[in-house]
Amino acid sequence: MGEVTPQFIRTATLRLNPNDDVVIAAREIAAGTLIAAENVTTASRIPSGHKMATRAIAVGEPVRRYNQIIGFATQPIPPGAHVHTHNIEVQAFERDYAFGTDIKPQVKVAQPATFMGYKRADGRVATRNYIGVLSTVNCSATVAKQVADHFARSGELANYPNIDGVVGLTHSAGCGMDSTGEGMDVLRRTIAGYARHPNFAGVLIIGLGCEANQMGALMIAEHLAEGTQLHTMNIQDIGGTRKCIAWGVEKVKEMLVFANQVKREPCPASHITVGLQCGGSDGYSGITANPALGAAVDLLVAHGGTAILSETPEIYGAEHLLTRRAVSREVGEKIVTRIKWWEDYCERNKGEMNNNPSPGNKAGGLTTILEKSLGAVAKGGTTNLVDVYEYAQQVDKHGFVYMDTPGYDPVSATGQVAGGANLICFTTGRGSAYGCIPSPSMKLATNTPLYLKQTDDMDINCGEILDGSANVQQLGQKIFERMLEIASGSKSKSEEWGYGHLEFAPWIIGATM
Repeated sequence: MGEVTPQFIRTATLRLNPNDDVVIAAREIAAGTLIAAENVTTASRIPSGHKMATRAIAVGEPVRRYNQIIGFATQPIPPGAHVHTHNIEVQAFERDYAFGTDIKPQVKVAQPATFMGYKRADGRVATRNYIGVLSTVNCSATVAKQVADHFARSGELANYPNIDGVVGLTHSAGCGMDSTGEGMDVLRRTIAGYARHPNFAGVLIIGLGCEANQMGALMIAEHLAEGTQLHTMNIQDIGGTRKCIAWGVEKVKEMLVFANQVKREPCPASHITVGLQCGGSDGYSGITANPALGAAVDLLVAHGGTAILSETPEIYGAEHLLTRRAVSREVGEKIVTRIKWWEDYCERNKGEMNNNPSPGNKAGGLTTILEKSLGAVAKGGTTNLVDVYEYAQQVDKHGFVYMDTPGYDPVSATGQVAGGANLICFTTGRGSAYGCIPSPSMKLATNTPLYLKQTDDMDINCGEILDGSANVQQLGQKIFERMLEIASGSKSKSEEWGYGHLEFAPWIIGATM
């Protein structure tokens, strides 16, 4: 797709590729405006971030942006016309997966960057130091929350300066579902991923006792074992709510003493694993924030770190750009397999892959899932794709990887964190108020008006690219440096507001019975 230079951005429209059929409005353009660079006059008002045709497009012809197909004309589109949902749609077309044709030698820096992290006994490194209280089932959610809330109310955490907090993470599943099969496997894998996450110095798991997601089965299936920093209990076994809360509070107190002993120390950036997210996207996402984050990912990978791209419904139609970067055909085929799974999943649930973009995305200029996906994959940079993981699987490779998740941000990020992400980078063009615990989340705004309007929520303004004051590589460097700062303990905007306690959202697959 290539970098968009600042000189380009100062014009009224943005041409992203010489072969494109459309240009993007860098600001709102009135009807009857001559776009000199294209020798085309606008036939109607073109909202900021939206597309204008630069040639006549016949019915049924493909429409290209990034030199890739984003849809097909449903009516004749004259030059200068606004191109959006009223005149293009998604149709089936063949993609050339060309497995591995774009792989290249990997760049590694001689002296990797460092950050101040918490070293764990098993060699992993944390970016935060929490105690977690998890639930096996919705029926134990209140008790889990009450245990965690005790420490927020009591002020006892003031005695543990190296602890970031005690947090209760609960969910709505765990019963009324098959006790075996795909849905239960995913739920248990997610809970276990959080239980063993390096950002949790200790974890308490609370169950009810009679739920489908039995505590014993969870521990066996996920190879978890109780110890000084992992405890489990069932409300029915302990003797009810009051006793269970009191027991849980005492267990957390025991873990706090041990957890408070660790201190931050210099660690190589290879211990950073970043989950890549985008939500509330707009027509600029694929021009500014996503490519800038991709440039930061390239830097992180060069320093030995890991980046996880996800949201399979939002790479649909652009998956061929990832298969080309796969280090082997086997890795590339994993992407194709997950795409086919999603097509079947949508069919059996009477949905469709093009149920995206959302209304907010469309208002921001994105017309089809193909267009959104092509911009979304830019978050993954340009390095080789080294592996593909299913939802919440432990990520055990360094470099650029893919994890299959839904496009819904809280569910997607939950899977990434369960897989080991100790930092989240989240691009947004419409504005997002998402946060994540135990892994800090930093927000990247695609445009300056959003950044100024929602400064309390945005960590970095990638609208500088549109403004002509910085380019993609410069913003990538800025994002990478901010990654190191946040991994070292500097609070992101979402952390300052206390986001993350309610955003734990495991993927619920299958029927609720």
